[in-house]
Amino acid sequence: MIRLDEDALICDLAETYNILDYKKLALNELAIFACGLRDDSRIKLKMSENILSPNQLLLAGIQDRLSLLVYSKTKDAEKGINYPKLILDNMENKINGFTSGEDFMKERERIMKEGKNAN
Repeated sequence: MIRLDEDALICDLAETYNILDYKKLALNELAIFACGLRDDSRIKLKMSENILSPNQLLLAGIQDRLSLLVYSKTKDAEKGINYPKLILDNMENKINGFTSGEDFMKERERIMKEGKNAN
C-alpha cells in the first residue's frame, strides 16, 4: 500500500483512525489498521483499480434505470429519439482520473459544451 500510494494511505489512516504518523506504529499494527480500512477507502479503491465505490456505482445504475423507465413513457421513446445518456456508460468510457486541476477544467469545459449542443 505504501509503495502504491503513500499519500492515500496516510489520508485513510488519519481519517479512519486519527493516525497522523504511521511510521510510529509497529509493522503488524500498521498492517492490521490498513486491512481494516473500508472497501471504499482511497487506497483500497486504488488497489482494486476502481475510481468509484460500489455504492456510487450502484447509485449510478439506479439513476440510469430510472431515466430509462421515465424515457420509456415519452413520445420520444415511441419515435426512438433522444435516448437518455446513461451515467454508467459515460463512466466506463471516460473516467480515468485527472492528473491536475487544469486537466479537470478542460474536461469540465468539454462536457459543458456537449450539454449546450445537446439542447
